[in-house]
Amino acid sequence: MTASTRVLVVDDDRKTVGLVKLYLEHEGYSVSCAYDGVTALKTARSLKPDVIVLDLMLPGIDGVEICRTLRAESDVAIVMLTARATLEDRVAGLDFGADDYVVKPFSPRELAARVRAVTRRLPHYTVFRGPQEISHAGLTLNLRTHEARSGDQKLNLTPIEFRLLTAFVRDPGRVFSREQLVEKIYGYEYEGLERTIDVHIRNVRRKLEPDPARPVYIVTVYGVGYTLAREAP
Repeated sequence: MTASTRVLVVDDDRKTVGLVKLYLEHEGYSVSCAYDGVTALKTARSLKPDVIVLDLMLPGIDGVEICRTLRAESDVAIVMLTARATLEDRVAGLDFGADDYVVKPFSPRELAARVRAVTRRLPHYTVFRGPQEISHAGLTLNLRTHEARSGDQKLNLTPIEFRLLTAFVRDPGRVFSREQLVEKIYGYEYEGLERTIDVHIRNVRRKLEPDPARPVYIVTVYGVGYTLAREAP
């Protein structure tokens, strides 16, 4: 990581915040804290952190609304930390724009690993090798700035969505299983995460496809996974 990597930890449980802060500072991050939704949103806007560790159940403004609001304003990496453990909750969290989802009770070491994983995908952290831009079928991805365009239209992708689309554009026509896409965008195995790849696919389609209900770029190969069309639509 770089010395300037900033993490904002948001939870109304001060013991949880203190524990997370301790572990992340040990990893070398600069850590700020907030204990309610209003302060969290204000701090995120002023501090502009690289990563936010965000509890869902907060006083004032809940984590879902914070995630929605910040996702509309920036591509900050968001790791949700919550007691809501069902698959539906995880899918909903990712659908709101989170990049990862950690369930309480949690291992501080695992959470630190998740933060490291999303941090490695930040543009200023990535050791850049190869071409600055890749393109296919009218899609252009700048791997240094993490900007994505379809023709002249900018695509406002989250970090995970950008990484997912990058995997497709690097290898058009290849059919990726959900497990392979998990490895591409997360770099590690995560129980239950394969099915949430569908959420990220749906969100990318919503931003990319002329008609998300009839996708022509990212195509489903039933029983196998997904592929990016070899030819321009």
